[in-house]
Amino acid sequence: MTKSISCADAGKNCGWSATAEKEDLMNKVATHVKADHKEIELNSENIAKIKSLIKEI
Repeated sequence: MTKSISCADAGKNCGWSATAEKEDLMNKVATHVKADHKEIELNSENIAKIKSLIKEI
């Protein structure tokens, strides 16, 4: 199933978004966070929050 997420979904002022299968989508999210949102730690709590924002399309 195809999923999508954007930084705007998380209330961030960032135009990034991605669409992919869930596993690939989380890889894209991690790459983006590490590159552009270094202030966000990808710990289990934040990963759970990110996953809760993923939408089916």
